[in-house]
Amino acid sequence: MATESDTFRGVLLHPSALIPMAMSTTALALVLGHILMFGAAREADEGAVAHLWQILMAAQVPVLLFFALKWLPRAFRPALGVLGVQVGAVLAAMAPVFYFNL
Repeated sequence: MATESDTFRGVLLHPSALIPMAMSTTALALVLGHILMFGAAREADEGAVAHLWQILMAAQVPVLLFFALKWLPRAFRPALGVLGVQVGAVLAAMAPVFYFNL
């Protein structure tokens, strides 16, 4: 019988699953907020938003690796689903940067 931590929802609610998604969402919000306030023009010098975005995206990597190493052996299918959601969040945060060539 599967326990709560063996389900998709159970795995999704662990901090190692939520933190990367929160970081991607924050990075996306920073970029969209900057675009709404200042437009999508490329600047000569990277500003604070660009640096924060880079830090948020890079800092996710060790958390994602920790999540994968911890949860894939324990609950493969739910963990794989959560990794898919995390990858989708990362791609969503990257999309405006590449679309607007920022």
